[in-house]
Amino acid sequence: MIMNRKFLLTLALIMLSCIMTVQGRTWSLEECLQHAMTSNISLQKAGLTRQTNEETLQASKAVLFPSLSFTTSHNVAYNPWRAYGTSTVTGSQVESSTSKTSYNGTYSVGANWTVWNGNRNHNTIKQNDLLTQKAEQDSVAQARAIEEQIATLYIQILYSKEAVKVNKESLEAAKVNEQRGLQMVQVGSMSKAECSQLSATRAQDEYKVVQAESAVQGYKRQLKALLEIIDDDDFDVADTESTDAMALQPIPSLQSVYDAAKANRPEIKRAQLAVQSAELQQKIARGQYYPTISLNASAGTSSASLNKNKWGEQMKSNFSVGAGVTVSVPIFDQRSSRTAVNKANIQRQSALLDVQNEEVTLHSTIEKYWIDANSNQNQYKAAKVSTTAAQDSYDLLSEQFAVGLKNIVELQEGKTRLLSAKQSELQSKYMTILDIKMLDFYQK
Repeated sequence: MIMNRKFLLTLALIMLSCIMTVQGRTWSLEECLQHAMTSNISLQKAGLTRQTNEETLQASKAVLFPSLSFTTSHNVAYNPWRAYGTSTVTGSQVESSTSKTSYNGTYSVGANWTVWNGNRNHNTIKQNDLLTQKAEQDSVAQARAIEEQIATLYIQILYSKEAVKVNKESLEAAKVNEQRGLQMVQVGSMSKAECSQLSATRAQDEYKVVQAESAVQGYKRQLKALLEIIDDDDFDVADTESTDAMALQPIPSLQSVYDAAKANRPEIKRAQLAVQSAELQQKIARGQYYPTISLNASAGTSSASLNKNKWGEQMKSNFSVGAGVTVSVPIFDQRSSRTAVNKANIQRQSALLDVQNEEVTLHSTIEKYWIDANSNQNQYKAAKVSTTAAQDSYDLLSEQFAVGLKNIVELQEGKTRLLSAKQSELQSKYMTILDIKMLDFYQK
């Protein structure tokens, strides 16, 4: 299967190779992509479509050669009231006999060759070749779309797993605060009602951990479905460290990405091939205005039971060979040729509009990734500063809460700000990495 190797190698630097665990197999991104290219049902059906188009191409090439066929027919007739028969002279006597059953057999070999038909056969070959190329581009486009979905789900899983870690850290902090609260209740420095708030926060954090883990399983299920994996074995993706440099790398310009994509994307290529196919269809349709010249030749013989000559003698005496030329000139075809030409012109105009539509769609898609990449990168830069400030503030609040200088409300607010800052940093970081890689993917 055709895949963008440069794109895979680039992402492979982020997603490393697979690891075999006791619980089950751990998949790298490259392994997911390779498996999808060989196992995805949609891609397999696209491969069958390519084979069908290739067979159509070979059939159109074969039309250039003469056709050759052998025909034989054997007939038996029964005539119970036949009025005549055969006579045989024996010495001075004539013996007559009437056969109620007769047999007739014919044997012939015929050939036919269309020499010229307005160049329609040659143009049909060219058109079928373009359709084969278009089917190939359809397959590539489908493979690219699946690669994008896999990359998106893969990075989403990594982000969700990091979110689980953040929620677990928040849970651990909530448990510590709850224990502190219980100790403070024992010494009388905190009411049971305030301590109950700490217990409720701990329970909420446990629920958030369950939610985050459920999100991971949901994304894994989607990825397994895309990979056509239906077994019950444990499925996981390789954990990799996404560095700041990955999210803070320079973002290519929108125009440079679009120019590269316009020259290389299969969606554009297949639309352009459709235009060329429509132009050939115009030539094929105009070919109906021209005469068709064909050659034919045949050789045949026959035998009959009513003929008293031996079978070999009949085959020899009845043998004949013929050849001829046929010229068919269209005079009035009930407007079929003109209709075909007009439809071909309309088809070409439609194909040209499809090219424009693909270019607009491509530009819109790239522009979205480019805007999201810049926005998420700026958000990530701000989120890093916000997380650092929120962490310092929460650490100070925890120390002050432990000695009774801060109340539970202030502690909870600080904890909420820290959790929100960490989640924003994670989301903007992974979304920036995904957007940048998608832009890189569209350039290849």
